[in-house]
Amino acid sequence: MNEGRIGVVETRSFTFARPPDTFRLECGETLSPVTLAYETYGHLNAQKSNAILILHALSGDAHAAGFHEGEEKPGWWDEMIGPGKAFDTRTYFVICSNVLGGCRGSTGPSSPDPSTGRPYGARFPFITIGDMVAAQRNLVDHLGIDSLLSVAGGSMGGMQALQWVVKYPERVRSAIAIATAARHSPQQIAFNEVGRQAIMADPGWKDGDYYDGPGPEKGLAVARMVGHITYMSDRSMEEKFGRRLREGGRCAGGRNIFEVENYLHYRGHSFVRRFDANSYLYITKAMDHFDLARGRPLWEALRGIHAKLLVIAFRSDWLYPAYQSQEIVRACKRAGLDATYCEIDSTYGHDAFLVETPQQTHLIRHFLRKVQCGQTTEAYEI
Repeated sequence: MNEGRIGVVETRSFTFARPPDTFRLECGETLSPVTLAYETYGHLNAQKSNAILILHALSGDAHAAGFHEGEEKPGWWDEMIGPGKAFDTRTYFVICSNVLGGCRGSTGPSSPDPSTGRPYGARFPFITIGDMVAAQRNLVDHLGIDSLLSVAGGSMGGMQALQWVVKYPERVRSAIAIATAARHSPQQIAFNEVGRQAIMADPGWKDGDYYDGPGPEKGLAVARMVGHITYMSDRSMEEKFGRRLREGGRCAGGRNIFEVENYLHYRGHSFVRRFDANSYLYITKAMDHFDLARGRPLWEALRGIHAKLLVIAFRSDWLYPAYQSQEIVRACKRAGLDATYCEIDSTYGHDAFLVETPQQTHLIRHFLRKVQCGQTTEAYEI
């Protein structure tokens, strides 16, 4: 299925809204300047009609595929992007940027505030999914692309894909929304709030002004541990860890620790090394406040849009359960959109969008060919 790799890639940056220009946010505040880190794969055709924008989830970044010089680990969706893969770089020009508010090269809370020269910290303005998408539109304009063949992403990336369709309907021919929702449920908000409280309860947070020291490392690690529990399913945890004890590992009480405990500790500590705690706070808040319909019936928000949609859900995903994807498709149908729904039987839980490569590849490859040819996509019963 995966026929080839992209090879070595380099992350680039694009800066816009340089003074005296500003980038106005939905909250009414402005940023100036704004930088987005991004990568591209494949080649833009002469008609500039083969561009696909990949949108990452909470902890993702611009490095979606290929390898950075001297690194052994590929990009976070490398199994899906490249020659012969779902997003075939022999056919498509693929773009991925780190979101506004991020900490991997894009303007966010850890960036220097031009007025002080110090990191923004908690002084960074409130951002939304809509702001992230508006910033991406500036990048797409910079690349000289008037219309995207598709926008695609899982989890928060799916939210951005849906926002693209509603915010810039004339700029998008199709969208692929995977394991996502049109708005968060109370339970989803609650899980994010537990993570935020863990960060802010850490003495190292210092009201967001911790950049001269180690920061709220324990709190951020706990937030990530809670997140990983929600990303997996009960069955995948049973298959991966069971009740096995880690040989030689001891907890504070002197007893052996379970393999699942060790896994969560590893995930938490590794996350601290690459992610900013304030970005975690801002991005999760943006996800919680996302409401595609903005208080209207969802089908009304989608009415008049001509983009084709592919919506994918996973049966074992209890963080973004399938009923939320089904609600999106039902609203699309009522609004007259060409929407396809596919539900994949996977045991991996929410993480399935990152690891269930063969089935997603088949669905996405077929969908994109239909979009390119202007054909109607099939409707799956839900």
